Order: sequence, then C-alpha cells, then structure tokens
Amino acid sequence: MLLPFVAEAAILRSYGQAMKWLTTVVPMRSPAVFDGPDATTTLCEHIAEAGVERLLVVTDADLRGLGLLDPILENLERLGIELTLYDHITPDPTTEQIDEGARLLRERDCDAVLAVGGGSPIDAAKVISACATNHKQVRELAGMFRVRRRPKRIFAIPTTAGTGSEVTVAAVVTDSDDQRKLPVVDGKLVPHAVALDGTLTLGLPPRLTAATGMDVLTHAIEAYLSRAANRRTRQYAASAARRTFAYLPRAHEDGGKDLEARQQMLLASHEAGRAINQASAGYVHAIAHQIGARYHTPHGLANATILPSVLAHSRPQIDPQLAELALYCGLSAPGPGDTALADRLLEHITQLCRRLAIPVALDGLLVDDIPALAKGALREARMLYAVPRLMRTRDCERLLSGLLPA
Repeated sequence: MLLPFVAEAAILRSYGQAMKWLTTVVPMRSPAVFDGPDATTTLCEHIAEAGVERLLVVTDADLRGLGLLDPILENLERLGIELTLYDHITPDPTTEQIDEGARLLRERDCDAVLAVGGGSPIDAAKVISACATNHKQVRELAGMFRVRRRPKRIFAIPTTAGTGSEVTVAAVVTDSDDQRKLPVVDGKLVPHAVALDGTLTLGLPPRLTAATGMDVLTHAIEAYLSRAANRRTRQYAASAARRTFAYLPRAHEDGGKDLEARQQMLLASHEAGRAINQASAGYVHAIAHQIGARYHTPHGLANATILPSVLAHSRPQIDPQLAELALYCGLSAPGPGDTALADRLLEHITQLCRRLAIPVALDGLLVDDIPALAKGALREARMLYAVPRLMRTRDCERLLSGLLPA
C-alpha cells in the first residue's frame, strides 16, 4: 500500500505545480462589483442597460416570504424587464430543481438569470443557466470544464456572507438519487455582475451568521494553504481571513444594527471566493460536501466543525503558512518560530468557534456511514483540490470518528 500512496503524493505535487502555473498565466474573468447600500439598485439598472428584456429570478421561498425580494422585483419591473420567478430552491439544491429551472428558462425564453439569496440559489442559478444553453442535465456537466456553450448571462445578489459563489467558477448540486454532491466547475459560470449590499444581510439570525461566516474563514484558510496558491490568491485569502476575525464576532453579536460589520463580511466572502477560484479548496470542503449530501448539515456549520481537525492532520507541513497568516491577522505568540505562531492561529480559530457556539461534533454522523463518507471525500479532493498534505483512507476515517456525536 505504500507505493501507491507515494505515487499519489508525487502526482499531487505535480498537480499543485501545474495548477499554480495555470492560474497564474490564464486570465480569470471577474464580475463587475457594485458595493454598498445602493448596490442592489445599481445592479438592477446595470441589468436593464445591458439589454436584458426577460429575466429569470432564482431564489428560495423563505427569502421571498421575508419580503426582501419585493423592492428588487419592483425595481426591475419599473425598468421594463419582464420577470419569471423561480423560488423552489432549497438548501443543497437538487438535480430536479435544476432541471425544472432550466426548463422554465427555455420556455420563457429568458435573456439572463438573476440569483438572489445565499450560496444555494446562486449555485442553482449558475447551473440552471448552463444546463439550459447546453441542453444537458447536471450529471453531464459535473466535473471540470464540461460547459461547452456559454450560459445565459448570470447576475447575483448574495444575501449571506459565506460561499462567495457570486464570484467563483464552481457550483455544487445534490444528486437526489445517490445522496452525493455534484460539483460543476467552469470559468463560464462566473456571474457577469454582482451587488454586495450589506443592508440585505442585517436580518440574518446569529446561527446563520456564524455558519456562513465560518464558511468564509474556511475558504480563506484552505486557499492560503493550497499547493496551487500564488501571490495574488494569498493576498485575497489573507485579507478575507483578517476581515473575518475582526468583523464576524460583531456581525454575530449585533448583526441587526452593525451595517459596517455586515458589509465587511460580504467583502470578506467575496475575497475568499476570488482566492478559491484559483487556488482551490481542500479536505474540509471535500468532507463537508459528503456530510451535507447525506445529512443535510448546513455547509458552513460542517466546515467550521471539520476545519480544526483537518488543520491538525496537515501539520507540521503547513506551519510556515499558518505562521504567515497569523502575523497578517495581527496575532502574536509567546514563543519564537513558526510552530508557536501556528499554535496561536489554531487557538484563535478554536476560540472563535466557541464564541460562535459552533459544535465540536457533527450531529447525525453515524459510524456505519464513515467508510463511504471518507471514500467520497478523498475522491472529490483527488479530482479537484491541490491539498497541502495527502490524506489516506484510514486518516479520513479516523478524523470522522473523532467528530462523532457523544
């Protein structure tokens, strides 16, 4: 068993080097970004000026019920845009929802798609647009660079500060038949323009603020540690981590009034999304995707619970990078050297999780499911992520066993 593992480690190093070269030299399209309290209005005007006449709006029923969508829809109608509303998206959007949305887009002959909501509606809108123009189902587009025809134009208004999906090349859909996540990764999925409007996130409850905020931190840390990271992605990742440490506690504790904290968390989410766009995520996401597909655990919550264990597995290889990140985030250590600074950063993450009431175990995790979860996670990571340290099957199973509920 040693030789295959050594061979895989060599392939991993080569893959990381290739990804780093590719993401450095190949231009990555970024959306136009409207930022601040008037961003949503500005985006609506931008959509009209872009010549969009018929627009599919993708969201979820809860968001529509809160009334947050009403001013946006009224503004778009005032600008003369014909709207089709699709509000059937649930957390962890399913293949059936994507198929239904794509059918609706084609039937109404929409020019573009607007996603309003958290990561689920934005991911769904991206894949709906791709499936509609490519006349394919999600399973046929799953993987890397399988979107042949350019999707209809995609616009996004995130209402949570978490996934960064409004800027990323990836979207994740749940295959209802076998309870697995289907990642669709292609540069054509990057939205054309987005609005980062902190006023839309003021009503988020503390639990959701914590989970989505820890998703931001996980993106930032995994991107910073990736073998495919470069100077630019590390700048985005470090800035996102620093903003999160500074503003997530404020958004969690006084999220209904602290507009500055809300706006800064949206910026952090966007920066972290830019970082993983090129550097990729890692084992935390690979494992969290399996947990979400099987138990419907909120993605950010799963990430936050898994993160400390994955970082512990990757040490001491990642200590120099953790030390750099600690210094950038303004942390200091009582002793000299990278190890002390790395310890300090991990302690800071643990303290933040405790402050946000993040659980230390994965609720619902079953012993009998662990082999399948580990297999799925390692398969996803092997396909998509330039992880800093390879994980064996027994490593992943041991890590999951340590997260079993008492």
